[in-house]
Amino acid sequence: MIIEISIFIASCFILSLLSSKLIKTLTEVARYLRWREFIIAFFVMGFAASLPNLFVDLNAALRGMQQIAFGDIMGGNLVDLSLGMAIAVLLSRKYVSTESKMVQSTAIFTIIIAFLPWILILRTGGLDRLDGVILISSFFAYAFWLFSRDDRFKKVYENKKLKNITKKSTFIWNIIKIILILATLLASSYAVVYTAQYFASTLDVSLGLVGVLIVALGNCFPEIYFGVISARKEKNWMVLGDMMASVIVCATLVLGIVALVAPFKITDFSPFFIARIFMVVSCVLYLLFINSDKKITKKEGLLLLSVYTIFLLTEIFFPIR
Repeated sequence: MIIEISIFIASCFILSLLSSKLIKTLTEVARYLRWREFIIAFFVMGFAASLPNLFVDLNAALRGMQQIAFGDIMGGNLVDLSLGMAIAVLLSRKYVSTESKMVQSTAIFTIIIAFLPWILILRTGGLDRLDGVILISSFFAYAFWLFSRDDRFKKVYENKKLKNITKKSTFIWNIIKIILILATLLASSYAVVYTAQYFASTLDVSLGLVGVLIVALGNCFPEIYFGVISARKEKNWMVLGDMMASVIVCATLVLGIVALVAPFKITDFSPFFIARIFMVVSCVLYLLFINSDKKITKKEGLLLLSVYTIFLLTEIFFPIR
């Protein structure tokens, strides 16, 4: 147990340290490519943060532990839309701006995607290869929309403090740094998930709750910390791109790949009943906050935090068997 606790603490420390360094590097890459920071956060951090989900969920599905895989994705979506966003907003200097029409459109798509697995799973009580194709196609449909117009992802930095970077050598070195950082983030994230699963098995928690409560939270740690650092530096685009990417990539690409490789059925939905209710609440609030006053305030962040807190208390003290 002591070894697992040490691994958990060390992994969290590494995630925190490297996430801070990743912010600066991603910004420089965005300035070289003249891409919006939202796009950089969405694709780079979104894919990186989803790799632990992919490895853990595939492993779980192939071993017949489908409830862990499904719970990880559903629980992770809830964490990102409530706890993750709340912490980023509460630790920001003022609030998180949502003025961009692209952000507002992506928010709507994010909510739809968050519910898509639930809709598909109603057909057969699980996810088959056809569902996997639908989920993966949904991601590429969004990516096509995102890159169909230059003004959605191009950005000229006119501010004197944010001049475009033109040196190719600097760009190449930043790419190398990103790869190294993401590789270490991946290893640290996987270690967090491993130790979380160990603690869950030791405490004799059901597989569904392991996925929803422990695995999901462990896998969401990188994007939460990344969102906090971005919010502290007032990089609103990166906060929103990070959180929404995690939902979209996990619910489409990750779950779609799992369904293609190892189609599964779920016979007991009781561990997910409470999570589904709170998912509806968090999605409605998230969408309202994104579109109200074009910003997410600290009061709204507190409300999102309370949603996840009540969810945890409900799962722990009033679980449905």
